[in-house]
Amino acid sequence: MLADTYIPRRLDDQWKIGLWDVDVAAPVLFMMFVGYLGGSKLAFCLAVSVGFFASRWLARIKSDKHPAFAMHWLYWHLPTNPVSAMRATPPSHIRRMVG
Repeated sequence: MLADTYIPRRLDDQWKIGLWDVDVAAPVLFMMFVGYLGGSKLAFCLAVSVGFFASRWLARIKSDKHPAFAMHWLYWHLPTNPVSAMRATPPSHIRRMVG
């Protein structure tokens, strides 16, 4: 019984890429890909700077809210498709719920 076992403390933490949450790092990574497709150093630098400012904007908006704020915002503001539709919750276009 001397085995050293690891007991996780936080099971519901957000996924991380380095030190950033995934939803904050996603704009930078996406814009790096777009800048790479641009084919020039200027396009890459402009795209990365736009992605960086978008991620900073998202981080500031999300700072005082629930950790999954970005996922909640996407659910309510983007159209549903068969991949992202949830079975246990009503569709996002139904705004009034009784009960």
